[in-house]
Amino acid sequence: MIGSHYPEALARLIQELRRLPGIGPKSAQRLAFHILGREEADVVALATALTEAKRRIQRCRTCFNLADSQPCRICSDPARDRGTICVVEEANDLVAMERTRTYAGLYHVLEGALSPLEGVGPEALRLPELLARVKAGGVREVILATNPTVEGEATAMYIAKQLRPLGVKVTRIARGVPVGGDLEYADEVTLARALEGRRDI
Repeated sequence: MIGSHYPEALARLIQELRRLPGIGPKSAQRLAFHILGREEADVVALATALTEAKRRIQRCRTCFNLADSQPCRICSDPARDRGTICVVEEANDLVAMERTRTYAGLYHVLEGALSPLEGVGPEALRLPELLARVKAGGVREVILATNPTVEGEATAMYIAKQLRPLGVKVTRIARGVPVGGDLEYADEVTLARALEGRRDI
């Protein structure tokens, strides 16, 4: 038990850090000791940044990207091609696509991928909102840029099936992204090639 080895406040800090994804007991302890070793002003700045981000950042009501305004900066940019929507699983995938500087359309963030084994079905994703955007008219192409994983592929196929009756062109990014990888960690050149080599689905 962590509390038996550390003062109560330190034990609580370690316990809270362990809640973060990818942070185990040892990493949580290292982070806690690092934080305590910083100047108080640095720790206050970190706490303020966390609080401000949680208070101010919300989901865009149109594309569900993380934003500090409604609609988000991408959705409200008049220079964007409104006839193309790129569908991604998470907001960090959108950031990865933006880094390529080769895509000038809009986005739709699903907030996940289909995963029956984990109980994530279509109703848990932002699929109704995507269909509503396409049905509203003006969309020529939907690019499916879900991750090249089993879940990502299943999600892409499901979305394609839902979109087909609506008469919109549906494409899938090419295999420039390695199977089993996440868009967040792909480099700009790989993502750019994947976008350029997208295909009908």
